[in-house]
Amino acid sequence: MQIKDLQPSIVWEQFDAITKIPRPSKKEGKIIEFLIDFAQQHNLEWQRDAIGNVVMRKPATAGYEDRPTIILQSHMDMVCEKNSDVVFDFDNDAIRTKIDGEWVKAEGTTLGADCGIGMAAAMAMLIDESVEHGPLEALFTVDEETGLTGAFELGEGMLTGKYLVNLDSEDEGEIFIGCAGGVDTVATFKLTEEAAPEGYCYYRVDVKDLLGGHSGDDINKGRANSNKLIARLMLSAQEQFGARVGRIEGGNLRNAIPREAYAVVGVPAENRAAFEELVHSYTANVKATFAATEPDMNITLHHVDGITDLLTQDLQSRLLTALVWVPNGVIDMSQVMEGLVETSTNLASVKFIGEDIVVTTSQRSSVESSKLAVKESVHACFANSGADVEHSDGYPGWAPNPDSHLLRVTVESYERLFGKTPIVRAVHAGLECGLFLEKYPHLEMVSFGPTIRGVHSPDERLEIATVEKFWLHLKDVVKAI
Repeated sequence: MQIKDLQPSIVWEQFDAITKIPRPSKKEGKIIEFLIDFAQQHNLEWQRDAIGNVVMRKPATAGYEDRPTIILQSHMDMVCEKNSDVVFDFDNDAIRTKIDGEWVKAEGTTLGADCGIGMAAAMAMLIDESVEHGPLEALFTVDEETGLTGAFELGEGMLTGKYLVNLDSEDEGEIFIGCAGGVDTVATFKLTEEAAPEGYCYYRVDVKDLLGGHSGDDINKGRANSNKLIARLMLSAQEQFGARVGRIEGGNLRNAIPREAYAVVGVPAENRAAFEELVHSYTANVKATFAATEPDMNITLHHVDGITDLLTQDLQSRLLTALVWVPNGVIDMSQVMEGLVETSTNLASVKFIGEDIVVTTSQRSSVESSKLAVKESVHACFANSGADVEHSDGYPGWAPNPDSHLLRVTVESYERLFGKTPIVRAVHAGLECGLFLEKYPHLEMVSFGPTIRGVHSPDERLEIATVEKFWLHLKDVVKAI
């Protein structure tokens, strides 16, 4: 069976088509063309703004002309992560989907259900003639994953509706009415190198097979950060054996907990056995520490030759100290909503880029002052280590409105369909809703979707049974509003 044969077929057929279109963040040209072609094929009014966002509009069905316009919103880009042993070109290849029991997955890459399944539901709504609804607008935004660029630069007149349903949530049976704001902090160290000394043995150390995950939704799940692990090991080797680092890199995307990292390191030949024992004992210790959350963690050690250049001792010391010192993970839990992470920070990536070493981190909080405070802590750590530090513009959170008419309709619909009350909560991840609210302060918004796990990692999977519940709920809300 292929995924397009699953039920409800009208949704899965759209999702299957979407998975065949490359759509990395900031490279959405092909998916934009796909959406415009879809609108034209189905005689839908459409509009594209300067940044690339696409909106489609469908008139109300007979008898619903006096209903308020409802907006279905999703983002068209996807996180592009793959396992290191997988050959895949996200710019050109179709996602290789598979059905694995109760889940749909991809073969060694992210699936793109975030937010492809939201796109699919919106597209299905626009072409399903059996659905009763008032005027519909479907907004598909660009570059949500790496900067919320589409929401930031949403063109004038793109939206006319009063109610917005964001389709970018990942827990069926939960309705989201708020999200965290965020900001990125990027530290740049000038790359200074010197000749590798004689009499050293050189190794490559890899931290791999971590779970990774979404730096918002998964930050409180006790998962290891590969950049932290490799930096701690290198700092210990420096302090114990005078180890010299030639390279240290890890992570990829700003909004993903890093799964892999490596370092190229040299130690004096007389300390070779002791260094190897340090790596083995360190591996045993961190495996024990993360036994419950990182069952497949692996740290490997291989001898390498041909090392000619190393970081200067000054740069190495400053870089490793900063990577170990910088805060990471949950900073505070919410005092208002039980179980909600209020503030966090993620040491996302360490990369050699040209003549620089660039360290990217991201901070999130549902409290603006707390977001600024953790940003300043990260800034101070890197600035005191001699790095140039810059911050992104950031994006606002979405303050919950528990008295929203749309929320009441959405909850009542779920109770009527499934005989139980959904969970209403806020999410620590960043959604585009806060930015929409800045541009259109009259909006009432909710967010819901099917169950997706392993988001932003090659373990991403979409629970099949929840897609039908999501679809039934969405159809009923659109009819009832």
